[in-house]
Amino acid sequence: MEYLATVTILIAIYVILAASYNLVIGYGGLATVAHPIFFAIGAYVTGLLAIHAGLPPIVCVALGAVAAMVASVLLAASSLRVSGDYLLIASLGFQLGLLQLIRNLEITGGPGGLSNIPSTIVGAARTPTFLAITIGLAVVSVLGIRAIVRGPYGRAITAMRDEELAFTALGRNAMSMKIVIFAVGCGVAGMAGGVYAFYFQYVSPEQFEVLQSAQILTMVVLGGMATAYGPVVGAVLLLAIPQAITFLDLPQNVMAPLQGIIFTVLVLLFLFLRPTGIMGDSDNKPRARASEAA
Repeated sequence: MEYLATVTILIAIYVILAASYNLVIGYGGLATVAHPIFFAIGAYVTGLLAIHAGLPPIVCVALGAVAAMVASVLLAASSLRVSGDYLLIASLGFQLGLLQLIRNLEITGGPGGLSNIPSTIVGAARTPTFLAITIGLAVVSVLGIRAIVRGPYGRAITAMRDEELAFTALGRNAMSMKIVIFAVGCGVAGMAGGVYAFYFQYVSPEQFEVLQSAQILTMVVLGGMATAYGPVVGAVLLLAIPQAITFLDLPQNVMAPLQGIIFTVLVLLFLFLRPTGIMGDSDNKPRARASEAA
């Protein structure tokens, strides 16, 4: 039961990550692969504040999210004036550079990672409490983003994404809208990182590599880009399938390649048979950005 609860907590955290990334790449049309680094910023800032400042958990997570938002604005201000491959390269460079900095700072634990993050809840109630918190945050994140994109501001986001020149010609500021979308999405990712740090009590640079970017992107693409519930379906599938495979009790040298084969087959099937994803609607096709971020 403890194992299933832990897997569910991890799925809920990745639902938050995928939903926030969907806001940036799916609805905003911003081809960036740096989303995991904002997850890392939230996790590290939260962990460091908990260890050295002893602040309440809510304050630590909130400051972690704010730190991720500030970092995203710094990246956006310098890179969102370009688009396509240039934005992709800028975001990748930002991610790799910050990871290298984390590996070489003593305060972050270096390559060994940050450990001894204090437990906010102890005893038998710890896992059920975190389960309720993460599921609640996942629901709020998904429904909150859904409310944003389905309102008047969401229609403006769609117009900016699809026809930026016409949008600018109407007197609207596309640059400021991109920065807001980017900051909100990255702030939510930072919040997810803070919750992750408090539950697992350990973070390391290897958890936020480029492979993590590919995993989150795959969740969004399989579920359906620019759909409200696509990231939920994608996150559940990509995290539940490996856990289900473990119950087959296969040798480790068979299990690892099998997981990679299954993910590859899933991606290829959806690219050819349903490119809009599981939740994609043929009447509301999202603008494909996966090829720019692949």
